[in-house]
Order: sequence, then C-alpha cells, then structure tokens
Amino acid sequence: MRKSHLIKPVLGNDYPVISHGKGIYLYDKDGKQYIDGSSGAITANIGHGVEEIAEAMWNQAKHVSFVYRSQFTNEAAERLAEKLAEYAPGDLNSVFFVNSGSEATETALKIAIQYFQEQGIHTKNKVLSRWTSYHGITLGALSMSGHPLRRQRFSSLLEDFPVAPAPYCYQCPLKDTYPGCGVRCADELETIIQAIGPEQIAAFIVEPVIGASGGAIVPPDEYYTKIRSICTKFNILMIADEVMTGMGRTGKMFAMEHWDVIPDIITLGKGMSAGYTPMAATIISDRVMKEIENGSKIIMGGHTFSANPQSAAACLAVIQFMERNSLIENTETIGEYLLNSLQRLQWKHSIIGDIRGKGLLCGVEFVKDPITREPFEISSKVTERLLSICFEKGLLVYPAVGGVTGFSGDSILVSPPLIITKEQVNDIIDILDHAVGELTSLLITEGLYITKATS
Repeated sequence: MRKSHLIKPVLGNDYPVISHGKGIYLYDKDGKQYIDGSSGAITANIGHGVEEIAEAMWNQAKHVSFVYRSQFTNEAAERLAEKLAEYAPGDLNSVFFVNSGSEATETALKIAIQYFQEQGIHTKNKVLSRWTSYHGITLGALSMSGHPLRRQRFSSLLEDFPVAPAPYCYQCPLKDTYPGCGVRCADELETIIQAIGPEQIAAFIVEPVIGASGGAIVPPDEYYTKIRSICTKFNILMIADEVMTGMGRTGKMFAMEHWDVIPDIITLGKGMSAGYTPMAATIISDRVMKEIENGSKIIMGGHTFSANPQSAAACLAVIQFMERNSLIENTETIGEYLLNSLQRLQWKHSIIGDIRGKGLLCGVEFVKDPITREPFEISSKVTERLLSICFEKGLLVYPAVGGVTGFSGDSILVSPPLIITKEQVNDIIDILDHAVGELTSLLITEGLYITKATS
C-alpha cells in the first residue's frame, strides 16, 4: 500500500476507505455497507447522497463560490440568515456565520462579553458552564467544556469556566433523587453565581440535551425555566449550544422549544449543513444586538470563509429539503419508536443501565452494576469495544465517554439521519442487540462483569 500523508484520528490505525453514501447507508471501497446510526458525528441529518443538495451547490458554484464578508454580502447568505431567523424563537433575529460548532460557541462567548463592554461594563468577562459538557475544541470553546478527558492535555491554557453540576438524574452529581430534589442542580447555579460574583459573569452556556460528554442526558422539565430565571435575575446572558441538538434533531427545530425557554444566544452547526459543507452559526437576540449597533457597530470575530455563498446555498437547500419532507415531524414520530425499541433492549441486557433522549438523539448508558449504577473503569474500554463490535457488524454509533466522573462512564449515542424509517430502526436494534450480547460475554469471560443472575 502507498504511504498515507493524511493524519488520522488515531495514528497507526487502519481506516476503511469510503466510496459513497445513499440515504442512511455508507459503503466502503470493498463494498461493505454500514448503517449510519450516528449520522457521522450527529451531523448527516438528511442522509447521504441527496441530489437536490448537490444540484444547489452546483448552481451556486456556476455564479460565485466565495466572496469576502467585509467586501460584499451575497443572496445565499442573506436568504439563509432570514430562514434561520424565521425559525428561531423570540427575538433571535441576527445571524453570524462561521465554519464549525467550536467557532460558533467561541463567537457566542465573545459576543456575550462584548455586549457588556458596549455598555461600559468591563468586569463581566466570565462565561460559566456545566460539568459533563462539551462545547468545542478551540481554546475558548474548550474552556467552556466540562469534559476533563478533553481538557487535561491543555488545562494550563484553559479558563476554569465549568462550575455547575449537570442535570444528570441517572448519575446525580449531587447524590440526590428527582423529583424530591426540587431540581437542586438548577438552584446550585444561583449559589455559584453569588459566590463568584454576578458582576464578573457575562453568560451561562448549556447544551439543551447533553450530547458527546454524557450520551443524550435530558434534564427535568422544570430545569431550564429555573436556569432562565436565574440568568435574568443576575443580568447574565443565557447561551443555548444547539450545535448538536438544533435543526430538528430532537423533534423541534431548536431543542429549547421543548421547554418554551428563549435564550439570548443560540449556536448551530452539524445539522445546519447536514455535513454537505462546513458551516455553523451564532444567532443573537435583538436585545444583545442593539447594544452593539448603538456602540462600536462591529462584532469582534469572523473568519475568511464566514457567510460564503457556496456553503450558504448548501445549508439553505438542506433546510428546504427538511421542509418538503416533513423531517421534524418524522423525527418526533420515529424518535419515540427508537427510544421504545432501545428500552426493550434494556430489559434484555442488564449491562444497559439507562436509556434516554429526545427525538433522534438517544443515549444508551452501560454500567457495571444496574442496582448501584456503578460505572465501569475506563481501563475496561467498554464503549470503545462496543463501537468496534458494531462497526464490524456494519453499524455506526457515537461514543460518549467520561460522563459520570469525568474519567469514567460509558455511553453511546444512537442518532441516525432524520429520514430513517421504522424498518431501518429495527435493523439498528437487531445489530445493537447482538453487539451488546457479544460485549457482555467478553466482559464476563474477562471477569469484568457479573450478571444480575449470578451476582
């Protein structure tokens, strides 16, 4: 084989060469079929090989693919911003385009701080976040991420922004139980704000449904109403990181709609382009934009490819495809079917501790003891091994490791494209059933797991 000059995620590993994709399926160069049960990285929302998107990209390319945002605007970006503003709740009407989710959350951080600077308030320069969270890999985004495994290599360069406990009822960080707890995890935010000093805090950022760091953790129904109230009370902006949850993934265009809570800033990525182009966005409320418009008139951010017409045309075509095919409605219906199907697996396999999620963002958590909810040691590599077994069987799922302590906790995300059918869900469940059974047998053989029947 010829030498590869491409840096892979794990150096030295062999990766199949992809050939093409169609619908929820991917095919490698050897002809093997994979069910994309994770939409890549929870990205390929409308599936692969959609000809309408390719046609829209070609039509745009025939006119112009790139202009620099400080020299021109363009019709594709204007139309995409208008479409996102139509869907966004409340007064979130202004859109800033970037290239990735990490850039979107970092842009939100900068805008939140600038919002107060425009008012002459220069002490509010912290953006608080939760543990068991992930907001991106750039230094600013990683500073907001409460994921110790991802933080540890660069900890000396990062801000200590993660402070609040996650609303993680299955493995409560406060060792409490819902609903008797009164949603204490939300009340803790107020205690923390008062300890730090609200005069130092610009914003609080949350993933509506916790994704890669926890495996589709859904908070109690009252949680976000409390968080919104606390942020308002202390003049702190609320940022909803919808990079993973946005654009229909949970059965609503924006996941925050499930709780009728309107943040001040929303970040988008992943599903906005459905993987057809690198693009993301930060959506800003009129209240925040007004201070900038009346002040410096410049948002201190931006990238060479921000709002480029080629990517904007692709994203607009993705949204139009979703509208024509009623994919948000399909997500709500099929998502419930997927969750129920996963719950049936839980009854069959005692290694499965919890099933959770919204829409087609579902999580499966694996535990060493289903009674005590004790997680496996990270050295057992439970998630990694399950992913490998699934991959061999032609199913892609997504890892969510470290959610319990930061260095332990095994979960996966099952998040197929929003076009999936019930029959295709059944195929996923069948493969996952066999994969979990095979994993369980391996762990028992190695003495790493004792079933309930023999414990």
